[in-house]
Amino acid sequence: MDGEVYVKASDVVKTLGGSGDYRAEENDFSYTSASRITEVVKKVSPSIVGIIGKPMSGSQASSDNRFNLAHGTGIIVQSDGLIVTNAHVVEDMKQIIVVTSDGKQYAGKTIHLDEESDLAVVQIDAKDLPAATFAKSSNVEVGELVVAIGTPITFALRNSVTYGVISGTDRSLHSTYRLLQTDAAINPGNSGGALVNLQGEVIGINSLKLSAAGIDGLGFAIPSDTVQYILNQFMKYGKVKRPALGLEVEESWAAVVGLPTDEPLKVSRVDPNTSAADAGIKEGDVLYSVNNSNVKTLVDLNELLKQYLPGDKVTLTLQSNGDIIQKDIILLDATQTQ
Repeated sequence: MDGEVYVKASDVVKTLGGSGDYRAEENDFSYTSASRITEVVKKVSPSIVGIIGKPMSGSQASSDNRFNLAHGTGIIVQSDGLIVTNAHVVEDMKQIIVVTSDGKQYAGKTIHLDEESDLAVVQIDAKDLPAATFAKSSNVEVGELVVAIGTPITFALRNSVTYGVISGTDRSLHSTYRLLQTDAAINPGNSGGALVNLQGEVIGINSLKLSAAGIDGLGFAIPSDTVQYILNQFMKYGKVKRPALGLEVEESWAAVVGLPTDEPLKVSRVDPNTSAADAGIKEGDVLYSVNNSNVKTLVDLNELLKQYLPGDKVTLTLQSNGDIIQKDIILLDATQTQ
């Protein structure tokens, strides 16, 4: 009409959320936008569960058995009752009870657990549950706003919400794989809960918080890409088939203290009766790359090996006796080297 486009007020509310108020006598419509965080919480909270159970003998003992309980958080990943959480939440827990956002309680059973990644899967007998949507954590940017949902401190605070920003995307803190860093408040009991972007997609699983005098706003989450890798391994093999080179390596001093470095890894031990030993790799050799991908830290190496399975052949580029050489080796099952 007269070069202008008119949109139904009801369509505005439907598309953008929020609320509208039409006053007929004044022929006026007022629109109030919804909080983006509120909309995210409405979308994701139904997929977040509380996990509570009795710790195994000696793990979290209490003089009064009624209060001898441990708790954490989980995320529904399949509508038929599959829930992902942290391994440290359930590894010492028995008589697991899962409480969904609507207050229903289900008996839970840990069916998969991987200490290396600190991830586990709990199964409950339920159908038509609202499964969370996962985004690729490789697309997450520093400064991005995020929401954390979990069960901090006590089970009475189930599905509590905090928010903050992504403080870092390539962190390692005594961990096998990279972590996301956030300043969103993460407290005991939040472990296993969701770190969510403003599209309502899970980008990480809250795992730990550094707490000490003078330290604030240092929380860490397992990136969703790692979560998906571990879940795919669980679903396909019933365990994580983690490959290993058949040798041990050490980081440079700069890498250990967190300084930027181009220094490679140093071979500190070669396991006998392995492909690496048969290839003539020896202690003191320097490892530059695996299949032409440079590795400077142990986390670099672990992240790279997620692409492979035991039995795969890879080419190592090393320096030995001053010469740059390449050696083909067959990857082992990591459990065979422990």
